[in-house]
Amino acid sequence: MTAKDHLPPSPPALGPTERSPALGGLPPWGRQVLLLSAGGLLVDGVLHGLQGGGAWLGLGALAGGWIWMAKGQLSRSLPLRPKTVESWNERCQALLSQFDQLDPNPQQADGRAAALADLLKQRARQELRVALVSSIPPEPTHLPAFQAALRGPWPLRLLVSEPLPSSSSRWRWSDAFASCDALIFHLRPPLIAADLRWLDALPVDLPLWLLVEVGAHPAPETCLMDIQSQWPGMNPSRLLVWSGEPDQLSNSLTPIAQWLAHEGAHLPQTTLCRSLEHLHGGWQTDLERLRRVQWRQLQQRTQWLVAAGVLLTPAMSLDLLVLSVANGLMLRDMARLWGCPWTLEQLQAAALQVGKATLALGIVEWSTQAFAAAFKLEGTTWLVGGTLQALSAAYLTRVIGHAMADLMARNVGVSEPDLEAIKAEVPLLVAKAAEAERLQWGAFLQEALSWLRQQNQGGSTQLKAT
Repeated sequence: MTAKDHLPPSPPALGPTERSPALGGLPPWGRQVLLLSAGGLLVDGVLHGLQGGGAWLGLGALAGGWIWMAKGQLSRSLPLRPKTVESWNERCQALLSQFDQLDPNPQQADGRAAALADLLKQRARQELRVALVSSIPPEPTHLPAFQAALRGPWPLRLLVSEPLPSSSSRWRWSDAFASCDALIFHLRPPLIAADLRWLDALPVDLPLWLLVEVGAHPAPETCLMDIQSQWPGMNPSRLLVWSGEPDQLSNSLTPIAQWLAHEGAHLPQTTLCRSLEHLHGGWQTDLERLRRVQWRQLQQRTQWLVAAGVLLTPAMSLDLLVLSVANGLMLRDMARLWGCPWTLEQLQAAALQVGKATLALGIVEWSTQAFAAAFKLEGTTWLVGGTLQALSAAYLTRVIGHAMADLMARNVGVSEPDLEAIKAEVPLLVAKAAEAERLQWGAFLQEALSWLRQQNQGGSTQLKAT
């Protein structure tokens, strides 16, 4: 069984976004473009000396826009890693609720619920389960000696595997062995490549003991040193030496027998927590795939809203303002998608670090030059004159959104952002996001051409996701 990436658990997502009744007659994209453009015009008046009530009107509109964006923000704080079966069950139940929102497939929902229920049936288990695996298993006549050597104060069941295959397309352990309380990996020197692959495929938190059958080797210490050099990850205290004789097994297995006697009271619950954590991690991976699908639609919608807002804003100095407001809207929706408990201010602070890194890497300059070379536009009208800025703003939104998606995925379940840590990691996240989006450059150019045709034809400013 291959070890899985464990994403910290995430809180439940928020409900549907509330909409303003005053704008209810417009489609969602129309309301957002209108708010972006109106905000740009009002702040333009403020920045250029608008006096009296007009200035307060502009500031009030901006404040209202920020309040509107802040609606429904999360404030719930969750621990990063539960310690009990009940807590893991709550986390898994929370993920089931998120699946219902993102993937309302009854068959898959029933399968996930059944998998969780099967695990929870083990809450009453009292016997210990120890697996004995090997590429060349011991003689079947030796198995009673293994049982006797491991006997202790707790009921124990020994699971013995068939010979491990020398090759596999997946190198994946079955749940029966991966969910044991401990695993004894029996091998005969030298350590072969298949043994290393199976060892590396074990869950990292599964208690492992390596039983080395040295036989009549004249220098068993040399065998052990060779094994440790071949597999440096092995804990030397869990390296057991066996001559191969059944009557010597009791002495060889004494360390694990003592460990089982000491830890046996809580091992079944610890193992169940580990199994629930693995299930939760797999679900988080599946959930992240679903989130990315919906986020891509959000990204495409937002980038063209930004481009439309830049085109409709007469003062080019306000492009950055329109971009920041639109990205604020995107951050709000992304927070809902990832169940992020950060406040709007915390999201904006994180996005600010992402924006600084984006500017520092020269992505804006690169995109502007690339668009100029691709379209060879002439600045003859206000539409054409603002096209480069509009498309660059759209592409910048695309990169920032990608980096923020990666950041949120890395911080799912974190109640408060560590801005210093974020500041250190965002340059790499932005660089990866920029590289990923450059790989999609051709598709983005096609989307941009379609969007430009719509603008030139006087059509809708919304580009349908392709």
